[in-house]
Amino acid sequence: MRRPPSSGPARTPQPLLILGLLLLLCVSLVCGVALGAAGIGPADVFRFLWAGVSGGTIPADDAADYTIVWEIRLPRVVLAAVVGAGLSAVGVAVQAMVRNALADPFVLGISSGAAVGANAVILLGAFAGLGVWALSASAFASALAAMVLVYAVARSPHGLTPLRLILTGTALAYGFEAVTTVMVFGAARGEAARSAMMWLLGSLGGATWAQVPLAAVTVAAGWTWLRWRAEPLNALAMGDETSAALGVQPARLRRELFVVTAAVTGTVVAVSGAIGFVGLMVPHLVRMLVGADHRRVLAVAPLVGAVLLVWADVLSRLLLAPAELPVGVITAVVGVPAFLLLMRRGGYAFGGR
Repeated sequence: MRRPPSSGPARTPQPLLILGLLLLLCVSLVCGVALGAAGIGPADVFRFLWAGVSGGTIPADDAADYTIVWEIRLPRVVLAAVVGAGLSAVGVAVQAMVRNALADPFVLGISSGAAVGANAVILLGAFAGLGVWALSASAFASALAAMVLVYAVARSPHGLTPLRLILTGTALAYGFEAVTTVMVFGAARGEAARSAMMWLLGSLGGATWAQVPLAAVTVAAGWTWLRWRAEPLNALAMGDETSAALGVQPARLRRELFVVTAAVTGTVVAVSGAIGFVGLMVPHLVRMLVGADHRRVLAVAPLVGAVLLVWADVLSRLLLAPAELPVGVITAVVGVPAFLLLMRRGGYAFGGR
């Protein structure tokens, strides 16, 4: 199977790039744990992490800092890395699935559907019997319901076509957002409305260790499947007729992609809220580094997204400390000029110059 046309040669050797990104991610995770309203030195961070992993003891005077590192910041930065990796990988897949350079993981309306469930918990107290799992469970369930609705409406005798997917996802997203807006304006408590807005713009402030395994497993499984299907993705990006000539069934592949991307998007949105721009910007940035071949792009994009979101979360904690900004605000402030700069520097696999 031949590769899709690329906007240019892969200028950066992939193994070297991946190694550099892995090192950068490790440094970013340590910095993400060390930085915050209560500064903790790197030496203490490593000491607390070793104590947590090995089951060692720490002095009583360090108990408060240990709790901050192990119970609050570490699950937060790990979850940020997982969410950033998931959004980036799904962004690559969605852009290939709908052949649109402006597509991102939220174009299918899944995140807007998840927002309805999350705000039902925050504003109306729904599913209170689930305790700490109420928000994530409700958001994920409503994301799955949105997925089923989008699929049912977008499906045609010819399968899931790119145009029908985009139009259906966009239209239903507006409908879900209208429901969410009604709930926010009808909230009896101002603090509940503020919490709802934080979730809608993305926040990792409520991250716990309990949320990490499911999100990590889902993202890893989704990424593994996408890597396995990278060659068919290359064909799909060149158009349905070309992909069919190369032995790929575009309708079937698009249906599989829809399920995988919706599951990963619903999972990460359920634990982090609707963090925008990562799934849109990172694929374009990675294509400039390694070319348009999805085997390369999917190997690099999750690492770039993980590093990006870890630092975005750090900035969200530091800029107005001890208050926090929504992470989505940081990704938008950084992402808009970065994306415009990328657009001016050259063409892409989608859309040309």
